[in-house]
Amino acid sequence: MHHRWLLLLACFWVVFMLMVASKFITLTMKDPEGFGVKTGSLTVLPEIEKVTVTEKKLQIEPQPTAKPLKDVLRTEHIHMERLELLRDMCQNESFGNLSRSAVSKFVLDRIFVSDKKKILFCQTPKVGNTQWKKVLIVLNGAFPSIEEIPENIVHDHEKNGLPRLSSYTEPEIHERLNSYFKFFIVRDPFERLISAYKDKFVHNPRFEPWYKHDIAPVIIRKYRKDRRETKGGLQFQDFVRYLGDPNHRFLDLQFGDHIIHWVTYVELCAPCEINYNVVGHHETLEEDAPYILREAGIDRLVSYPTIPPGITTYNKSKVEHYFSKVSKRDIKRLYARFEGDFKLFGYKEPTFLF
Repeated sequence: MHHRWLLLLACFWVVFMLMVASKFITLTMKDPEGFGVKTGSLTVLPEIEKVTVTEKKLQIEPQPTAKPLKDVLRTEHIHMERLELLRDMCQNESFGNLSRSAVSKFVLDRIFVSDKKKILFCQTPKVGNTQWKKVLIVLNGAFPSIEEIPENIVHDHEKNGLPRLSSYTEPEIHERLNSYFKFFIVRDPFERLISAYKDKFVHNPRFEPWYKHDIAPVIIRKYRKDRRETKGGLQFQDFVRYLGDPNHRFLDLQFGDHIIHWVTYVELCAPCEINYNVVGHHETLEEDAPYILREAGIDRLVSYPTIPPGITTYNKSKVEHYFSKVSKRDIKRLYARFEGDFKLFGYKEPTFLF
Protein backbone atom coordinates (compact mmCIF):
# COMPACT_ATOMS: atom_id res chain seq x y z
CA MET A 1 0.00 0.00 0.00
CA HIS A 2 2.83 2.29 0.91
CA HIS A 3 4.57 1.52 -2.40
CA ARG A 4 1.42 2.36 -4.41
CA TRP A 5 1.28 5.86 -2.85
CA LEU A 6 4.93 6.46 -3.69
CA LEU A 7 4.37 5.41 -7.30
CA LEU A 8 1.29 7.65 -7.61
CA LEU A 9 3.19 10.56 -6.13
CA ALA A 10 6.08 10.03 -8.60
CA CYS A 11 3.68 10.00 -11.59
CA PHE A 12 2.04 13.20 -10.39
CA TRP A 13 5.47 14.87 -10.07
CA VAL A 14 6.44 13.88 -13.61
CA VAL A 15 3.19 15.29 -15.05
CA PHE A 16 3.68 18.51 -13.07
CA MET A 17 7.24 18.97 -14.37
CA LEU A 18 6.12 18.37 -17.95
CA MET A 19 3.45 21.10 -17.60
CA VAL A 20 5.96 23.56 -16.17
CA ALA A 21 8.44 22.81 -18.94
CA SER A 22 5.76 23.25 -21.60
CA LYS A 23 4.73 26.62 -20.12
CA PHE A 24 8.36 27.78 -20.01
CA ILE A 25 8.92 26.86 -23.66
CA THR A 26 5.77 28.74 -24.71
CA LEU A 27 6.79 31.89 -22.84
CA THR A 28 10.29 31.74 -24.28
CA MET A 29 8.94 31.55 -27.87
CA LYS A 30 6.84 34.71 -27.27
CA ASP A 31 9.62 36.68 -25.57
CA PRO A 32 11.18 39.25 -27.98
CA GLU A 33 14.42 38.85 -26.10
CA GLY A 34 14.33 35.05 -26.48
CA PHE A 35 17.03 33.09 -28.32
CA GLY A 36 14.71 31.93 -31.09
CA VAL A 37 13.73 35.47 -32.02
CA LYS A 38 17.31 36.61 -31.78
CA THR A 39 18.29 33.93 -34.24
CA GLY A 40 15.53 35.05 -36.60
CA SER A 41 16.55 38.69 -36.38
CA LEU A 42 20.16 37.90 -37.20
CA THR A 43 19.22 36.05 -40.35
CA VAL A 44 16.35 38.23 -41.58
CA LEU A 45 17.02 41.86 -40.64
CA PRO A 46 20.37 42.21 -42.40
CA GLU A 47 18.71 40.99 -45.63
CA ILE A 48 15.91 43.55 -45.22
CA GLU A 49 18.43 46.33 -44.64
CA LYS A 50 20.42 45.25 -47.71
CA VAL A 51 17.36 45.44 -49.97
CA THR A 52 16.40 48.85 -48.60
CA VAL A 53 19.85 50.32 -49.24
CA THR A 54 19.87 48.93 -52.78
CA GLU A 55 16.49 50.52 -53.53
CA LYS A 56 17.68 53.88 -52.24
CA LYS A 57 20.76 53.76 -54.45
CA LEU A 58 18.62 53.11 -57.51
CA GLN A 59 16.46 56.12 -56.72
CA ILE A 60 19.34 58.57 -56.31
CA GLU A 61 20.88 59.89 -59.56
CA PRO A 62 24.68 60.15 -59.52
CA GLN A 63 25.89 63.69 -58.90
CA PRO A 64 28.65 65.14 -61.09
CA THR A 65 32.05 65.10 -59.47
CA ALA A 66 32.95 68.58 -58.28
CA LYS A 67 36.02 70.08 -59.92
CA PRO A 68 38.93 70.96 -57.64
CA LEU A 69 38.85 74.59 -56.51
CA LYS A 70 42.15 75.36 -58.22
CA ASP A 71 40.72 74.22 -61.59
CA VAL A 72 37.60 76.34 -61.11
CA LEU A 73 39.69 79.41 -60.24
CA ARG A 74 42.01 78.78 -63.20
CA THR A 75 39.06 78.60 -65.61
CA GLU A 76 37.54 81.81 -64.21
CA HIS A 77 40.90 83.58 -64.51
CA ILE A 78 41.25 82.52 -68.16
CA HIS A 79 37.81 83.88 -69.02
CA MET A 80 38.46 87.15 -67.22
CA GLU A 81 41.67 87.57 -69.21
CA ARG A 82 39.82 86.93 -72.47
CA LEU A 83 37.26 89.63 -71.73
CA GLU A 84 39.95 92.08 -70.64
CA LEU A 85 41.88 91.49 -73.87
CA LEU A 86 38.71 91.97 -75.89
CA ARG A 87 37.90 95.27 -74.17
CA ASP A 88 41.48 96.52 -74.50
CA MET A 89 41.68 95.68 -78.21
CA CYS A 90 38.29 97.27 -78.91
CA GLN A 91 39.58 100.52 -77.36
CA ASN A 92 42.85 100.31 -79.32
CA GLU A 93 43.40 102.97 -81.97
CA SER A 94 43.94 100.39 -84.72
CA PHE A 95 40.58 98.76 -83.98
CA GLY A 96 38.67 101.99 -83.42
CA ASN A 97 36.54 101.41 -86.49
CA LEU A 98 35.20 98.22 -84.90
CA SER A 99 33.56 99.97 -81.96
CA ARG A 100 31.85 102.87 -83.69
CA SER A 101 29.27 101.11 -85.83
CA ALA A 102 25.78 100.32 -84.58
CA VAL A 103 24.65 96.72 -84.22
CA SER A 104 23.38 95.83 -87.69
CA LYS A 105 20.46 93.62 -88.64
CA PHE A 106 23.00 91.17 -90.03
CA VAL A 107 24.38 90.73 -86.50
CA LEU A 108 20.94 90.63 -84.88
CA ASP A 109 20.01 87.83 -87.28
CA ARG A 110 22.93 85.79 -85.91
CA ILE A 111 21.83 86.04 -82.26
CA PHE A 112 19.38 83.45 -80.93
CA VAL A 113 17.22 84.07 -77.89
CA SER A 114 16.03 82.03 -74.93
CA ASP A 115 13.57 84.27 -73.10
CA LYS A 116 12.80 81.52 -70.58
CA LYS A 117 16.38 81.54 -69.28
CA LYS A 118 17.38 85.05 -70.42
CA ILE A 119 20.20 83.94 -72.73
CA LEU A 120 21.55 85.32 -76.02
CA PHE A 121 23.78 83.15 -78.19
CA CYS A 122 25.59 84.55 -81.24
CA GLN A 123 26.12 81.91 -83.90
CA THR A 124 29.62 81.60 -85.39
CA PRO A 125 29.41 78.74 -87.94
CA LYS A 126 32.08 76.02 -88.13
CA VAL A 127 32.76 76.25 -84.37
CA GLY A 128 30.37 73.60 -83.02
CA ASN A 129 27.36 75.89 -82.98
CA THR A 130 24.86 73.17 -83.85
CA GLN A 131 25.26 71.69 -80.37
CA TRP A 132 24.68 75.04 -78.65
CA LYS A 133 21.54 75.57 -80.69
CA LYS A 134 20.32 72.19 -79.47
CA VAL A 135 20.92 73.30 -75.88
CA LEU A 136 18.78 76.42 -76.42
CA ILE A 137 16.06 74.47 -78.23
CA VAL A 138 15.66 72.26 -75.16
CA LEU A 139 15.71 75.26 -72.81
CA ASN A 140 12.96 76.93 -74.83
CA GLY A 141 10.82 73.83 -74.46
CA ALA A 142 10.49 72.80 -78.10
CA PHE A 143 11.88 69.33 -77.30
CA PRO A 144 12.34 67.55 -73.94
CA SER A 145 15.95 66.47 -74.59
CA ILE A 146 18.82 67.00 -77.01
CA GLU A 147 18.66 63.38 -78.16
CA GLU A 148 15.07 63.82 -79.33
CA ILE A 149 15.77 66.78 -81.66
CA PRO A 150 15.70 65.68 -85.33
CA GLU A 151 18.81 66.88 -87.18
CA ASN A 152 16.74 68.50 -89.93
CA ILE A 153 14.96 70.64 -87.31
CA VAL A 154 18.05 72.21 -85.71
CA HIS A 155 18.61 74.74 -88.51
CA ASP A 156 14.95 75.10 -89.48
CA HIS A 157 14.16 78.35 -87.71
CA GLU A 158 10.45 78.07 -88.38
CA LYS A 159 10.23 74.82 -86.39
CA ASN A 160 13.04 74.77 -83.82
CA GLY A 161 11.54 77.35 -81.47
CA LEU A 162 14.61 79.63 -81.56
CA PRO A 163 13.71 83.28 -82.21
CA ARG A 164 16.36 85.62 -83.58
CA LEU A 165 17.05 88.89 -81.80
CA SER A 166 16.15 90.74 -85.00
CA SER A 167 12.52 89.58 -84.62
CA TYR A 168 11.99 91.85 -81.57
CA THR A 169 11.18 95.55 -81.43
CA GLU A 170 14.00 98.01 -80.85
CA PRO A 171 13.19 98.56 -77.15
CA GLU A 172 12.95 94.78 -76.65
CA ILE A 173 16.33 94.32 -78.36
CA HIS A 174 18.02 96.89 -76.13
CA GLU A 175 16.44 95.40 -73.01
CA ARG A 176 17.77 91.93 -73.86
CA LEU A 177 21.22 93.17 -74.86
CA ASN A 178 21.50 94.99 -71.54
CA SER A 179 20.18 92.30 -69.20
CA TYR A 180 20.53 88.81 -70.73
CA PHE A 181 23.51 86.46 -70.44
CA LYS A 182 25.42 86.70 -73.76
CA PHE A 183 28.05 84.40 -75.22
CA PHE A 184 29.60 83.06 -78.41
CA ILE A 185 32.39 80.66 -79.44
CA VAL A 186 35.53 81.32 -81.50
CA ARG A 187 38.21 79.16 -83.10
CA ASP A 188 41.58 79.70 -84.76
CA PRO A 189 40.45 81.86 -87.71
CA PHE A 190 42.42 80.08 -90.44
CA GLU A 191 41.47 76.59 -89.22
CA ARG A 192 37.83 77.71 -89.25
CA LEU A 193 38.17 78.79 -92.90
CA ILE A 194 39.57 75.36 -93.79
CA SER A 195 36.58 73.75 -92.07
CA ALA A 196 34.17 75.99 -93.99
CA TYR A 197 35.87 75.22 -97.30
CA LYS A 198 35.83 71.45 -96.71
CA ASP A 199 32.23 71.36 -95.51
CA LYS A 200 30.66 73.61 -98.13
CA PHE A 201 32.75 73.03 -101.25
CA VAL A 202 34.36 69.59 -100.88
CA HIS A 203 31.92 67.43 -98.92
CA ASN A 204 29.00 69.70 -99.89
CA PRO A 205 25.92 68.29 -98.10
CA ARG A 206 23.10 67.37 -100.46
CA PHE A 207 20.73 69.80 -98.76
CA GLU A 208 23.07 72.74 -99.58
CA PRO A 209 23.75 72.37 -103.34
CA TRP A 210 24.06 76.12 -103.95
CA TYR A 211 27.60 76.29 -102.52
CA LYS A 212 28.94 73.93 -105.16
CA HIS A 213 26.71 74.83 -108.07
CA ASP A 214 26.10 78.58 -107.61
CA ILE A 215 28.82 80.11 -105.43
CA ALA A 216 31.88 78.06 -106.44
CA PRO A 217 31.67 78.82 -110.21
CA VAL A 218 31.45 82.57 -109.51
CA ILE A 219 34.61 82.48 -107.35
CA ILE A 220 36.45 80.33 -109.91
CA ARG A 221 35.65 82.70 -112.80
CA LYS A 222 36.86 85.71 -110.87
CA TYR A 223 39.83 84.42 -108.88
CA ARG A 224 41.36 81.37 -110.60
CA LYS A 225 44.63 82.34 -112.26
CA ASP A 226 44.00 80.06 -115.21
CA ARG A 227 40.36 80.88 -115.83
CA ARG A 228 40.16 78.40 -118.68
CA GLU A 229 40.69 75.58 -116.16
CA THR A 230 37.33 75.07 -114.47
CA LYS A 231 37.55 71.34 -113.67
CA GLY A 232 38.01 69.91 -110.19
CA GLY A 233 35.70 72.33 -108.43
CA LEU A 234 36.72 75.20 -106.18
CA GLN A 235 40.35 74.97 -105.00
CA PHE A 236 41.38 76.25 -101.58
CA GLN A 237 43.71 78.86 -103.12
CA ASP A 238 40.73 80.22 -105.15
CA PHE A 239 38.77 80.51 -101.92
CA VAL A 240 41.63 82.36 -100.16
CA ARG A 241 42.02 84.85 -103.02
CA TYR A 242 38.31 85.68 -102.80
CA LEU A 243 38.40 86.13 -99.01
CA GLY A 244 41.55 88.27 -99.08
CA ASP A 245 40.38 90.52 -101.88
CA PRO A 246 39.82 94.07 -100.51
CA ASN A 247 36.83 94.26 -102.88
CA HIS A 248 35.25 91.03 -101.66
CA ARG A 249 32.08 92.80 -100.55
CA PHE A 250 30.69 92.88 -104.08
CA LEU A 251 30.51 89.07 -104.09
CA ASP A 252 29.45 88.95 -100.45
CA LEU A 253 26.31 90.87 -101.33
CA GLN A 254 25.68 88.51 -104.24
CA PHE A 255 26.05 85.43 -102.01
CA GLY A 256 23.78 86.80 -99.26
CA ASP A 257 23.59 85.10 -95.86
CA HIS A 258 25.59 82.11 -97.14
CA ILE A 259 28.75 84.08 -96.29
CA ILE A 260 28.18 83.53 -92.55
CA HIS A 261 30.35 80.41 -92.78
CA TRP A 262 33.48 82.41 -93.57
CA VAL A 263 33.07 86.06 -92.60
CA THR A 264 34.91 87.34 -89.52
CA TYR A 265 33.72 87.02 -85.92
CA VAL A 266 33.78 90.81 -85.82
CA GLU A 267 31.23 90.93 -88.65
CA LEU A 268 29.12 88.13 -87.20
CA CYS A 269 28.80 89.06 -83.52
CA ALA A 270 29.95 92.71 -83.11
CA PRO A 271 32.10 91.95 -80.02
CA CYS A 272 33.10 95.61 -79.63
CA GLU A 273 29.49 96.83 -79.65
CA ILE A 274 27.91 94.08 -77.52
CA ASN A 275 29.15 93.45 -73.98
CA TYR A 276 29.39 89.64 -73.98
CA ASN A 277 29.64 87.74 -70.68
CA VAL A 278 31.68 84.84 -72.04
CA VAL A 279 33.72 84.12 -75.16
CA GLY A 280 34.36 80.40 -75.40
CA HIS A 281 37.18 78.87 -77.42
CA HIS A 282 36.71 75.79 -79.55
CA GLU A 283 40.18 74.57 -78.55
CA THR A 284 39.20 74.48 -74.85
CA LEU A 285 35.55 73.56 -75.25
CA GLU A 286 35.80 70.66 -72.79
CA GLU A 287 36.37 73.23 -70.01
CA ASP A 288 34.47 76.14 -71.55
CA ALA A 289 31.14 74.37 -72.15
CA PRO A 290 30.55 73.50 -68.44
CA TYR A 291 31.73 77.00 -67.47
CA ILE A 292 29.22 78.64 -69.84
CA LEU A 293 26.36 76.46 -68.57
CA ARG A 294 27.28 77.30 -64.97
CA GLU A 295 27.62 81.03 -65.60
CA ALA A 296 24.28 81.06 -67.43
CA GLY A 297 22.65 79.25 -64.50
CA ILE A 298 21.48 76.27 -66.57
CA ASP A 299 24.06 73.60 -65.65
CA ARG A 300 21.44 71.64 -63.66
CA LEU A 301 18.90 71.79 -66.49
CA VAL A 302 20.86 70.65 -69.54
CA SER A 303 24.27 69.31 -70.52
CA TYR A 304 26.42 70.08 -73.53
CA PRO A 305 26.55 67.00 -75.81
CA THR A 306 29.57 64.73 -75.48
CA ILE A 307 32.60 66.06 -77.37
CA PRO A 308 34.36 63.38 -79.47
CA PRO A 309 38.04 62.97 -78.48
CA GLY A 310 40.47 65.18 -80.38
CA ILE A 311 37.84 67.11 -82.33
CA THR A 312 38.70 70.44 -80.69
CA THR A 313 42.50 70.10 -80.92
CA TYR A 314 44.22 72.72 -83.08
CA ASN A 315 45.86 70.94 -86.04
CA LYS A 316 48.88 72.94 -87.17
CA SER A 317 49.93 70.37 -89.76
CA LYS A 318 46.49 70.55 -91.39
CA VAL A 319 46.72 74.33 -91.61
CA GLU A 320 50.20 74.11 -93.15
CA HIS A 321 49.00 71.49 -95.64
CA TYR A 322 46.08 73.56 -96.92
CA PHE A 323 48.10 76.76 -97.17
CA SER A 324 51.11 75.09 -98.82
CA LYS A 325 49.79 75.90 -102.33
CA VAL A 326 48.72 79.46 -101.43
CA SER A 327 51.10 82.30 -102.28
CA LYS A 328 52.61 84.37 -99.46
CA ARG A 329 50.96 87.44 -100.94
CA ASP A 330 47.50 85.86 -100.75
CA ILE A 331 48.11 84.63 -97.20
CA LYS A 332 49.11 88.12 -96.05
CA ARG A 333 46.03 89.64 -97.69
CA LEU A 334 43.86 87.03 -95.99
CA TYR A 335 45.48 87.76 -92.62
CA ALA A 336 44.91 91.48 -93.09
CA ARG A 337 41.18 90.82 -93.31
CA PHE A 338 41.09 88.44 -90.33
CA GLU A 339 43.61 90.29 -88.17
CA GLY A 340 40.84 91.48 -85.87
CA ASP A 341 39.76 87.89 -85.19
CA PHE A 342 43.34 86.92 -84.33
CA LYS A 343 44.06 89.84 -82.02
CA LEU A 344 40.70 90.32 -80.32
CA PHE A 345 40.58 86.71 -79.17
CA GLY A 346 44.24 86.04 -78.42
CA TYR A 347 45.21 83.88 -81.40
CA LYS A 348 48.82 84.12 -82.47
CA GLU A 349 49.75 85.46 -85.86
CA PRO A 350 50.50 82.43 -88.09
CA THR A 351 54.07 83.47 -88.91
CA PHE A 352 54.88 79.90 -89.99
CA LEU A 353 52.78 80.57 -93.10
CA PHE A 354 54.49 83.80 -94.17
